Amino acid sequence: MKKMMYVRFGLDLLMAVTFVLFFNKQVLGGLTFHEIAGLAIAVAFLIHVLLNWQWVKKVTVKLFDRKLPRRTKFGYFLNVMLLITMSFIMISGIFISRVVFPNINVSNEQWFKISHISVSFLVLVLVAAHIGLHWQWVINVCKNMTKFKKSKKSLSIVAKLATVVLLVVGIYEINETGFLGKLGGVARVMNLSSSDMPQKGGGKPDFDRHSFSENKSSATAAAGRERPNFDHDGGGPERGMKGKEGGFESPNPLVVIGTYFAIMSVFIIVIYYIEKILTSMKRRKKFAGPATEI
Repeated sequence: MKKMMYVRFGLDLLMAVTFVLFFNKQVLGGLTFHEIAGLAIAVAFLIHVLLNWQWVKKVTVKLFDRKLPRRTKFGYFLNVMLLITMSFIMISGIFISRVVFPNINVSNEQWFKISHISVSFLVLVLVAAHIGLHWQWVINVCKNMTKFKKSKKSLSIVAKLATVVLLVVGIYEINETGFLGKLGGVARVMNLSSSDMPQKGGGKPDFDRHSFSENKSSATAAAGRERPNFDHDGGGPERGMKGKEGGFESPNPLVVIGTYFAIMSVFIIVIYYIEKILTSMKRRKKFAGPATEI
């Protein structure tokens, strides 16, 4: 059981690290790494689902049971959302592939390009929420790996200080990257028609960094309206990790990991403490129940 727990932990950690690297297509070989690692993540995600298949079956059968804890129902809903959005990213990634599947041509390919990027920001939040919901499990695994069983007061203080630091850094990075604006692009991209998609030369859509904010379709140009701008720093949806003015994005993998893990940490901490507060309230009600009856 411990070995399986470590396998799950290692697989989840590897998936998380690899996924955040996708937010910068300049790292580790550029687009080649992005597409090949994307296929590897698809396989890893399938393995992750299979490893938790028994839990999925049990909860599915009891989903409408009133006795089923709300936390479990929320976790199930979160997993369904992850399955849908991850599947969409994988499929859209194949449709817009330039390295692994260069000969695939689909209509509205530019829509798949923009939605692939936009939905990725939503998946980052969902993954963070999933980790936050299972953060106690992560702590327990780390304790088992380090052979540390009892928590000390000093470590508790360090943990609280680390939480505050992560929140501050994470909020800073959310602001610097324009993350919330790009997250809102998920709703905007669903209202984008094929006529709004910028094209070049009649062939495959132009996926250069400025095409989404600078081009105009004939229909929108005639109406005097610019197409929706999915980028708030002028460098395309996939840019803007650092520097609002220059739109510079560091190709250093450690910088990318640090930035997006900091962003994830905000959502992890929020979900973890909300779940902790709700659990505490539930326990108080449970203990207060018999007393009020007496």
